[in-house]
Amino acid sequence: MKRITRDELRDKLEGGHTVTLIEALPEKYWREAHLPGALQMDYTEVRERAHRVVPDKDAYIVVYCASPECQNSSKAARTLESLGYNEVYEYEEGKEHWIQAGLPIESEEG
Repeated sequence: MKRITRDELRDKLEGGHTVTLIEALPEKYWREAHLPGALQMDYTEVRERAHRVVPDKDAYIVVYCASPECQNSSKAARTLESLGYNEVYEYEEGKEHWIQAGLPIESEEG
């Protein structure tokens, strides 16, 4: 499985690269805070929803979850690869690592 670091991801996002970010946590956690532009797709839903959420199998996809201890992102990334997605990366350190660096997040809650 391919990995991407926080700095590499930040540089891609700031550089205007097209990155499909997927948070592999349940929706309530995504609603509280997620990386800018991230889509929510719990790792248990990937097989069922991926073709609708990301129809392009050549899309540059970065999957993340809460922290290195959380395995949701690696499970989701492996499932995406098994479905034929070609450019899947895991941001293994996750949302906590992003927030600790003071990088921007979005929220769906008031």
